[in-house]
Amino acid sequence: MARRASLSFRAVTKRMLLLLGLVALAATSVAFTSKHGKSYSWVVTPTGTTAHFRGLSAVNARVAWVSGYTTTNGVVLRTTDQGKTWQAVGPAAPGLQFRDIEAFDANHAVIMSIGSNPTDFRVYVTSDGGAHWTQTFTNSDPNAFYDCMSFFDKHHGLAVSDPTNGKFQIISTSDGGMSWHLVSQSGMPPALPGEAGFAASGECLVTHHGHTAWFGSGGGAQARVFRTHDSGNTWQVSVTPMNSGPTSGVNGLAFHDAKHGIAVGGDFLAPTASPNALAITSDGGKTWKLATGAPSEYRSGVAWLRGHTAIDVGLSGSDYSTDGGNTWTSFDKGSFDTVECVHKTCWASGAGGRVGYLAQSK
Repeated sequence: MARRASLSFRAVTKRMLLLLGLVALAATSVAFTSKHGKSYSWVVTPTGTTAHFRGLSAVNARVAWVSGYTTTNGVVLRTTDQGKTWQAVGPAAPGLQFRDIEAFDANHAVIMSIGSNPTDFRVYVTSDGGAHWTQTFTNSDPNAFYDCMSFFDKHHGLAVSDPTNGKFQIISTSDGGMSWHLVSQSGMPPALPGEAGFAASGECLVTHHGHTAWFGSGGGAQARVFRTHDSGNTWQVSVTPMNSGPTSGVNGLAFHDAKHGIAVGGDFLAPTASPNALAITSDGGKTWKLATGAPSEYRSGVAWLRGHTAIDVGLSGSDYSTDGGNTWTSFDKGSFDTVECVHKTCWASGAGGRVGYLAQSK
């Protein structure tokens, strides 16, 4: 989450990286069956790296992009053959971490970096599959720390920073990430003491077709979800019943439509002992309730597969729900940080170079 917690998370990740990597390589995925009678399981692909991939953008069943970092450099990979091969396509990025990526096809993508300095928050854009990148934004606010970004369409997108001057900060683009402008904070509710976002999975901010977006928070006394219906100019905020603290809160969001959504989170320092870490809404995020059948474990990513079926992922495994997020069942013990589903196909990525897609059994 915010600068301090993100640094703590990186320190914890470094200590756990070897263990998590071994778990990921040894894990086997047990198939689950949706209400439509389809059976699914993760297929882990050979990326050829041990980079930590917190950013993921699924284009279709064959094309996906991931972004992340090693201990020394930012890393971006792309596949166009369903993970059989991956190409390193990122810009030179010593000392940076690519925490989020948004891709529109096999050629066009936007990546977001963070680092130890405020100016390490940057946005890069490519239109030729990563052969060339243009740096289109560099943060100049010493108090800003951007956690994630999301696009309404291939032109319009937002990125959210931890509070500056007592409120979360939004930047906006209307030309596919080629230029960005600060959105006035006059339409943003005040932040709570210690409140911030999480840069764990690129899912703390999500958008819906039209002008609606949501972002989640934690760090303070309450885990909250902010929502906008005018492309980020004005925001309303609602409290969730999820646990919140210095290292816990809302990490990821997913909305099936304008009303039905899921929020996941928990405490990343207690990945297998994080109760009250998943909530659902049926009124567009105005009110939230805990999912009584959810795992009491930390989850940083969530996505809708199809219908009422959803997938969540975290450091200690993956779960699925076939009833709109009310009840969940574990089906994989490998570590993932983020997940995205598109056209009935899901991709997931995490530490140790682990990237997989959800395969449908014949």
